[in-house]
Amino acid sequence: MNRKWKLTLQVAATYIGTVVGAGFATGKEIVQFFTQYGVLGMLGILVSGLLFIWLGARMMLIAQDIGASSYQELNDHLFGKTIGKGINFFMVLVLIGMTSIMLASTGAIAKEHLGIWPQAGMVITMLAVYALILKGVKGLLLVNSLVVPTMLTFSLIVIWPYLREFTMFKQEMFESASHTRWFVSAILYAAFNLAGAQAALVPLSTEIKDKSVVKWGAVLGGIGLTFMMLTAHFAISHFPHAFQAEIPMGQVVKSSSVWLGWLFLIVVYGEIFTTLIANVFGMARQAKGVLRISEKQCVGFVLILCFVIGQIGYGRLLSVLYPIFGYVGLGFLIMLAFHKNKIISK
Repeated sequence: MNRKWKLTLQVAATYIGTVVGAGFATGKEIVQFFTQYGVLGMLGILVSGLLFIWLGARMMLIAQDIGASSYQELNDHLFGKTIGKGINFFMVLVLIGMTSIMLASTGAIAKEHLGIWPQAGMVITMLAVYALILKGVKGLLLVNSLVVPTMLTFSLIVIWPYLREFTMFKQEMFESASHTRWFVSAILYAAFNLAGAQAALVPLSTEIKDKSVVKWGAVLGGIGLTFMMLTAHFAISHFPHAFQAEIPMGQVVKSSSVWLGWLFLIVVYGEIFTTLIANVFGMARQAKGVLRISEKQCVGFVLILCFVIGQIGYGRLLSVLYPIFGYVGLGFLIMLAFHKNKIISK
């Protein structure tokens, strides 16, 4: 394969791996933002998908143009330094909270499915994250190149039995839904995820010098995200009783074979791990510029901090921060869409 296209596919895989997380893998986010609206939810997925393609590419190209080494520099550029400081402050809080919960969830997986001490599962994950991040961008690209194809394969396997059935279009599934709520939900979903993804995608874009690689990587990544959202939506739509479940995709998998259940477990862990490594990568780059210490020390500091917070629990704080982060994400989306920046279109 041409080296340029190989790198483009790696960027696309990293984009997908950065956006998807535990909520995506379990199907909870898909139900909350899309499936509850039935056929309108499918339209919402297409709206979010277009935003992931268009604004994901804009975000990465602007970051590359200004040579941003961290999301702080991008936000300062988009909002100005005064407002940018406030946005970056909330970014740090939410990223630490999200990363702590994801790290804690790897411990829960280790305990429930492997029968080992949860802290041991967290430590093993931390060591793997540490080793990969020290490889720099190559480590980030490598892990996503391995995990994301597994996610896409799982999506194909899950949707295959339902390709000829489209029961999700039944009128009763969406007649009670607001005719504008589905659209707002789609916008907020893209805003929240794009704002969070900048932690990893901004420094990645700057280190990759080729604009066409970044541009087409973002486009292919956005298409991949749209495909995964659609497959999850179609599959869950056939199990209305799964809408209220904590793990809707688990209800879909239960109706299939045992081996698919194990594949689902691998995919859930993989999606948690890719987002975890992306968040730590982005926060370590940010901390390096503030704390004036080596990258190794920054990565270790971030991981240990998240490990400690993961023991305490972070649910209440996140319940306050998530709505705020949603509005910050919406502002980020608007600034990306209307920001006047000379982006070379190649």
